Amino acid sequence: MNKMEKKNQSEGIKRREFLQNSAVFAVSAIFLSGYKVYGSLSVSQMGNSIPTVKLNNGIPMPMLGFGTNTLNGSVCERSVSDAISVGYRLIDTAKVYGNEESVGAGIKQSGVKREELFITSKLWVDDSGYENAKKAFETTLNKLGLEYLDLYLIHRPRGDVKGSWKAMEELYGKGKIRAIGVSNFEPDQLDELMANAKIKPAINQIETHVFFQEHKLYEALKKVKVQMEAWSPFAAGRNGIFSNQTLAEIGKKHNKSIAQVCLRWHHQRGIVAIPRSTQKAHIIENLDIFDFELDKSDLQKIATLDLNKTQFPEWG
Repeated sequence: MNKMEKKNQSEGIKRREFLQNSAVFAVSAIFLSGYKVYGSLSVSQMGNSIPTVKLNNGIPMPMLGFGTNTLNGSVCERSVSDAISVGYRLIDTAKVYGNEESVGAGIKQSGVKREELFITSKLWVDDSGYENAKKAFETTLNKLGLEYLDLYLIHRPRGDVKGSWKAMEELYGKGKIRAIGVSNFEPDQLDELMANAKIKPAINQIETHVFFQEHKLYEALKKVKVQMEAWSPFAAGRNGIFSNQTLAEIGKKHNKSIAQVCLRWHHQRGIVAIPRSTQKAHIIENLDIFDFELDKSDLQKIATLDLNKTQFPEWG
């Protein structure tokens, strides 16, 4: 076991200990009584108790989903199936994750009707450009075993972005994709894309969490009505997030775990979050965030945690 694996195992143990010492939770306890609407959030539901947000093209997207980065093989298949079985409807993957076939198998194993799900994948840099993007999209569909995607993103602002976007606009027009967007785009990169686009991106999926709150980008996306989505709402356990004293104290106050506090913070900002886990208990725990609300003092304390820098410098 290398140093990073030991660190991740340690963070996982700390999270499990916190969970075991918290109040008993169950997916049946998830409800929306007293739920407050923030921004453009809608309390319409997609077959369960997860609120949706209406994207700029009018389609609803679940505010909380299941991420699959680093999940592969049978573990990925089981985790996706477990997530759908307990109520998740948004499932996120990408070509570069190398797990689209496993994600597709997990979707099939769940037995839930395709129209009840919201499936996202992403175009990798190597496939950028008009013709390449069309071919890559078809490969993604085949691997997932699907006839269409709910959301397709340009994974990084690299390569022939204009050509890729043109291909995605055409696929959108043909009904092969219900919404198109981007990932990891800075405001100026997004502005450049929109200056030449016929269709405005619906989503910008980025790194944002309590240690990297991205206030400038948050406001910029709100201004142009592009939905922000967090690809790592727990910062992948980095910077000791699951043992952070400030978050632990807020969690104790609400009888919630640190993970639940983080996800609730995203939710109250109107940000879609896609946490990832292979532990069914954690998968269920992450859903149980709709029966409490962070107050002004909680939000002020969380604001002090912002380091205003990435926790993934190796991905820059």
